[in-house]
Amino acid sequence: MKILIATALLAVTGVATAPAVQAGEIWRAGGFEQPESALVDAANKRIVVSNIVGNPGDADGNGYLTLLSLDGKVVARHWVDGMDAPKGMAIAGGKLYAADITKVRVVDLASGKLVSTIDVPGAVFLNDMTADASGKVYVTDMLADTIYRIDGDKPELFVKDPVLASPNGIFADGDRLIVASWGRGIRPDFSTAEPGGLLAVDLAGRKVTPLPGAQKFADLDGVIAIGGDIYATAYMTGTLYRYRAGGKPEIVATFKPGSADIGTDGKHIIVPLMNEGEVAALKID
Repeated sequence: MKILIATALLAVTGVATAPAVQAGEIWRAGGFEQPESALVDAANKRIVVSNIVGNPGDADGNGYLTLLSLDGKVVARHWVDGMDAPKGMAIAGGKLYAADITKVRVVDLASGKLVSTIDVPGAVFLNDMTADASGKVYVTDMLADTIYRIDGDKPELFVKDPVLASPNGIFADGDRLIVASWGRGIRPDFSTAEPGGLLAVDLAGRKVTPLPGAQKFADLDGVIAIGGDIYATAYMTGTLYRYRAGGKPEIVATFKPGSADIGTDGKHIIVPLMNEGEVAALKID
């Protein structure tokens, strides 16, 4: 699995580094080390960025979290150290949860202290996270077609279904989870035999439902929902898509390969550009 991930990264690196500014881009910050996820901490008016720093599957102790202001200024480059390869994050009950390969790291939001580590039995490659209105936290396992739920410090299998097709991004949207699927049949270069799409998982019944018109169109990474719109990134192409119920996904921005787990404050989309070491903010039309 580690070799597979490393090969995928090599396949999308080595491109020119001059930034291509997008329409609607309001700021861009640099100096990150493989920024994989950007999460808006609205209560504290800041953005948390996860830095992998190496192979995304290696427990090497190099990973850390960075704090940004809402206008893209670095507040604390190494806000939280002591992680391996942190990816998606969620906030619940005054704590920040970060997916870290087969574990979930827990950080006290007020102090920035790493307070605990939650082992997730059976996990293969934990990726993105979200929290619902009740404070329960969810994390995808991209290489196991699985979503786990964490209540406090107790993980449980929430849903395991091949229909999830390598679930990557996840976002709590009312009484459902929106899931961005990478696709089926992942090859050594991380392309797929069948591209992914968007799905919904009912929180009450745990039923997985493909979203109409949004299937098999891209190898998807991050996802957020804003009002009636769903935005998702395709890491391998750098594409940012928007989906509206009843329609089909449309391209709203194209970055270089490496756009990963996006975040939002409800007015802007925060895009980590993993291969460029940058984070960009776009204004929503």
